[in-house]
Amino acid sequence: MKTKSLWLLTACLLGTGSVLAAYEKGLLAPFIASEEFPGGEVGTIDDHGKNAFSLPYPGLTDAQKTTFVVGNSFFKKAWVEAPSSTKARDGLGPHFVAQSCGACHTMDGRGAPPDFANRLQTDLKNPAEQPMALLLRLSIPGQKPDPVYGGQLNNRAIPSVKPEGKVQIKYSEIKGQFADGTAYSLLKPSYHISDLAYGPLHKDIMLSPRIAPQMIGLGLLEAIPQQDILANAERQKAEGKGIAGQPNYVFDAFSKNPKKELLGRFGWKANVASIGHQSAGAFLGDIGITSSINPLEDCMPKQTDCRKSPSGGKPEIDDKTLQQVIFYSQTLAVPTRRDADSQDVLRGKQIFKDANCVSCHTPSYKTGTFPAIPQLANQTIYPYTDLLLHDMGDGLADGRPDGRASGRQWKTPPLWGLGLVKTVNGHTRYLHDGRARNLMEAVLWHGGEAEASKQHVLKLNAQDRENLTTFLQSL
Repeated sequence: MKTKSLWLLTACLLGTGSVLAAYEKGLLAPFIASEEFPGGEVGTIDDHGKNAFSLPYPGLTDAQKTTFVVGNSFFKKAWVEAPSSTKARDGLGPHFVAQSCGACHTMDGRGAPPDFANRLQTDLKNPAEQPMALLLRLSIPGQKPDPVYGGQLNNRAIPSVKPEGKVQIKYSEIKGQFADGTAYSLLKPSYHISDLAYGPLHKDIMLSPRIAPQMIGLGLLEAIPQQDILANAERQKAEGKGIAGQPNYVFDAFSKNPKKELLGRFGWKANVASIGHQSAGAFLGDIGITSSINPLEDCMPKQTDCRKSPSGGKPEIDDKTLQQVIFYSQTLAVPTRRDADSQDVLRGKQIFKDANCVSCHTPSYKTGTFPAIPQLANQTIYPYTDLLLHDMGDGLADGRPDGRASGRQWKTPPLWGLGLVKTVNGHTRYLHDGRARNLMEAVLWHGGEAEASKQHVLKLNAQDRENLTTFLQSL
């Protein structure tokens, strides 16, 4: 790692006196060489193309590479309706959102709302394209599933079963301006469910939209010591700047003691503790594939057509195959940084710090032991997340509790790979439901604990706003 003095020496040798002056004035953050490799020595790959999120850690053994390839196949190829001659991949549905994990996590990247979401919607009577990478969680007070539709709306189904309903999204425009008078606009979505197949939703139904996040570096996040995550909350409290991160604690089916609560790390509300639990849950909830962890089809009592549908086996995905998919999800490498030492990036990095964005988007960690994949141990990584819950204000609130997360709290998402979403996925939609059309809009949606940081950004001049965005795009 380059220290402060070494970074200054490098600047001198390059003859960059202006860089030195800017650094001494606190205008530029120091360049840290290890940040160019955010996934550490074993978890970073130097690929910035279409496959940047789909490559394995370079340090895998030959046997691990084979497991990765098999897991990749079952992650990305479509499951089919049972009965089928394709025994290893039948059992789709009865209700589902997508036919494969990769259909939502396209190229192992970030999902987006449907294309129609790029324009303001005023006519909810005309059905539009149904979302796939965006799903709706359902619950009623007491964190109970809807008695008719369960815990998630499934807008697709096999031919013999009725889809539960159709999702419709309407956007309203919110206008504002920066301190220098530059105007901006944000799109605020509202969600409606039509064509309900089994009767009305509960009168107190709560909806929570969730976009499919990118898959890179998940095993490294799993390897961060719990005490380091909890230390973030103590640090934020001690800083006294209004940041109050809270851990979520959840039950995990892959734990040795499933009745003991574990620290949540994954999901938009940190409502999942392990990639194993996340994977098994997504197979059932999103594709309708049972496993030894979730052996029953997700059919509610009133959904008689769902309960009569054929099965693809008991379970429909065997333990070995599920473990291969889990391993694949844990070992997707993180791309190297781009232009991490440029003046524009270092200026943006300093602004990121000055706005106190680093309090929640904690830059770095050193991973602990990780017996499942020993190569992940003792790695210096830069995910830019504290993995804690934060009150993000009324603007982003979904009003739906999840574990210990309130209806105003969201987990701080990792920022690594942020600037490659357009290259990999062809869009620049961000936040938990893809409402932000670019990175600056994502910043401007911040409220609650992040209100002071947003106000700092609103006062920036145009060049500094551009530098901040350039830094984020370098991650």
